[in-house]
Amino acid sequence: MGLSSSARIPLFLALSSFRHRPCISITNPCHIHHQFQFSSPGKCKLNLQRSRAKKVTSKVNCSLLKVEDDINDEACELVYGVELSIGEGDDNIQAHLFKAVKNNNETGLLLLSDIFGFEDTATRDFAYRVACNGYNVLLPDLFRGDPWAKNRPKTLFEEWIAKQDPQRIAKDISTSTNWMIEEFLAAGISKKLGLIGFCFGGGKVIEVLARDQGTHFGIGVSFYGTRMDLSVASNIKVPVLFISGDDDPLCPVTVLKDAEKRIGRGSRVEIFQGRGHGFVHRPESPEEDGDAERAFVMMRNWLHDGLVAKNSEIVNPL
Repeated sequence: MGLSSSARIPLFLALSSFRHRPCISITNPCHIHHQFQFSSPGKCKLNLQRSRAKKVTSKVNCSLLKVEDDINDEACELVYGVELSIGEGDDNIQAHLFKAVKNNNETGLLLLSDIFGFEDTATRDFAYRVACNGYNVLLPDLFRGDPWAKNRPKTLFEEWIAKQDPQRIAKDISTSTNWMIEEFLAAGISKKLGLIGFCFGGGKVIEVLARDQGTHFGIGVSFYGTRMDLSVASNIKVPVLFISGDDDPLCPVTVLKDAEKRIGRGSRVEIFQGRGHGFVHRPESPEEDGDAERAFVMMRNWLHDGLVAKNSEIVNPL
């Protein structure tokens, strides 16, 4: 999980300490508070790249991620992207952490990817943009280095998905959740987390929140979730925002309406007319761009009102 040293500086705080410094360049996996190399002064332009360095034996390994940035949000002054290796032994998984440097709201979000995995450009760009709005976003590798490849024949999909053990994935999500909890507690922060998922990950949102029952997660967002297990939806204790299109056979509107009814607690379904699967994080036309932006704003408001504001009320009660 986290570093075991009693003098451990949580990653959350270690990154925060560089708020007014030049761009950090971490060339090797490292204990975040032990080794840094600084590049020339200037604003950090992040371009995500997988580290080629060998792992060292530690509970948390990390290397700086760079991101090709064409996002124009004014709030995006600076976002740090770090590649992590979390968990131990058979529970060890890779993940990306995106952390807002400017106006960080000290709120953590767990983002569950679609079938194309945590290194897919569209998913990482989305995680980056969410972080730009003040969040700390953890994006884990749900497929242990074996995501679905876009050039694979579709006839092989069911064979591939059958190899993705649901119990192993559930355990990896728990490892990711526990890592975030430990990092925030080590930083002296006790707040509810948020959960976001796309497609495959959107379906997992139901299962994760049903198991959690409001213990660690305070809110959920499911974008066009697939293979949802509605039999456990009534166990969810927090509101969920469902966003999809009415032209998406992988995520029928009737299923979302059923999920909304079973969960209750202020859950909401937002359907975009004429939109198919993946339009929010993979828009393919100017029209989809517009709806993707509107969906992003819906999500942003949902997270702020239902998570950030409530976390602030807990920390600063009247």
